[in-house]
Amino acid sequence: MTLDQIILFTLFFAVFALLIWGRWRYDLVAFAALMVGVATGVVPYEDAFSGFGHEATLIVALVLVISAGLVRSGAVYLITRTLVDSSRNLGLHIILMGGIGGVLSAFMNNVAALALLMPVDVQTAKKAGRAPGLSLMPLSFATILGGMATLIGTPPNIIISSIRAQTLGEPFGMFDFAPVGGLAALGGLAFVALIGWRLIPQPKTASLSATEIAQYVAELTVPEGSKMIGNRVIDYSEQAEKADVAILGLIRDNRRLYGRARNTRLQAGDALVLEAVPEALDEFRSALDLGFSDQIREDQLKADGEGLDILELVVTAESRLAGKTAQGVGLSWRHRAVLMGISRQGRRITNQVRMTEVRPGDLLLLLVPKDQGQEISEWLGCLPLADRGLAVTENKKVWSAIGLFAAAVAAASFGLVHLPIALGFVVIAYLLLRIVPMRELYEHIEWPVIVLLGSMIPLGMALESSGGTDLIAQGLVSLTSGWPAWAILTALMVVTMTLSDVLNNTATAIVAAPIGIRMAQTLDVSPDPFLMAVAIAASAAFLTPIGHKNNTLILGPGGYRFGDYWRMGLPLEILVVAVSIPLILIFWPL
Repeated sequence: MTLDQIILFTLFFAVFALLIWGRWRYDLVAFAALMVGVATGVVPYEDAFSGFGHEATLIVALVLVISAGLVRSGAVYLITRTLVDSSRNLGLHIILMGGIGGVLSAFMNNVAALALLMPVDVQTAKKAGRAPGLSLMPLSFATILGGMATLIGTPPNIIISSIRAQTLGEPFGMFDFAPVGGLAALGGLAFVALIGWRLIPQPKTASLSATEIAQYVAELTVPEGSKMIGNRVIDYSEQAEKADVAILGLIRDNRRLYGRARNTRLQAGDALVLEAVPEALDEFRSALDLGFSDQIREDQLKADGEGLDILELVVTAESRLAGKTAQGVGLSWRHRAVLMGISRQGRRITNQVRMTEVRPGDLLLLLVPKDQGQEISEWLGCLPLADRGLAVTENKKVWSAIGLFAAAVAAASFGLVHLPIALGFVVIAYLLLRIVPMRELYEHIEWPVIVLLGSMIPLGMALESSGGTDLIAQGLVSLTSGWPAWAILTALMVVTMTLSDVLNNTATAIVAAPIGIRMAQTLDVSPDPFLMAVAIAASAAFLTPIGHKNNTLILGPGGYRFGDYWRMGLPLEILVVAVSIPLILIFWPL
């Protein structure tokens, strides 16, 4: 091996190890690796930032904005509101939701499709009196499967198409993935709906509620002669945090003051409105010599005066809270919101919750000022787990959003215009028609994914140009020497799937696609079947909650544990391989 190859292999090994460890965000890991690659000379300076202008990166960003437009216009919600019914039995519900999720994720970002459907699924489960975990994993898997069917359904397909264009001179078309990916998705959806959901361990209901958490909202009064008189409410915030007590507001002269109470100076007879478990309340009362006047539940508070709402949120990997504490991000003093509890893999955390490090996939229960739930969830970058009551806008915008997107897909499919240009025109039209407000344009782009793509693409190109992919490909060819073509493709799919189950599927596709091409060239056969094998395998991450973002998002709401995924995921991956190999050999012959 050359020195450049050694450096690049070391960099990729470090990236993979850090991604598996999960301590640092994947975009930071990838960008740091790119900088090291430039500093060591294995990535030429002139190519250092070429990935950020790469066609694949642009398409992913544009698809994210268009996905937001389809949601905002009411086009997607119109479908779910019309078709979903809580009276159906579980099997029919999974077939219906899985079908909707699969179709949506073929034409919009599959994470966005799940984010839209997950609250609908949870609310339907609550109405039907069953645990959300029985249907959330099938829904997640369905949205992952649906992305395999089209070019824009999932980032790995976009990346593989771009790599094909660079290597062979022509990209894959919009529906070139459908004969294999679409049919494999249909087979997978049938398995999930008919058999797979029965393999899930019976999860407990993971949705948090105030009564289950058993925390109380209490009124502690300031007695005559108290040392607290004349001090501001905010002066006791730090002491309250240490005691795991949240100061929600103040009652004076029978008037409840919540947001306005922070800078109010205390008087004798005032009552502090506090939230905590009984033990913490008693400790705080004793420390400050407060009177214990009343104790009420959150539902009573909500109906009183300015009021409070209870908000359930799912933490995403990009959330402001991920890897931090509620106290650390200033949730209470910035937004007057209180973290009441955390559900993590079916286990409820109710002690010291505001000083507990939050993880992606956690389900949070927050007490927030009335009518500010949406603003707070957007600031945190979390997904609300309740039906957001999205109203369908005027029909003209619904059909304009659908029509513009359909026209762009058709134009790109017939070769009238390149896909990124077609999608770019759709984004411009959405902005002009105010389907997506200008002020929200950049909020809908998932910047960590863009940074990951922009960083990994130059590293992948450097690995290929240095001959690193040749070494890996030759090694795989040597291991499978004498094997029939279907067995070699199977080996490539298994290796790629294994990587995708523990790594980001985008990074997996960037590394595995050039290896597939080199294997084909070594065997003197067409590269297309190998690229298709990589495309399907990179998307088929069903064994763990970390292999795909959708699996992470359902972890808390579904009450799943890390080891629950493989029970349905392993047979599903075996099925995907078994269905895909014959289809690849039929539609993309060697």
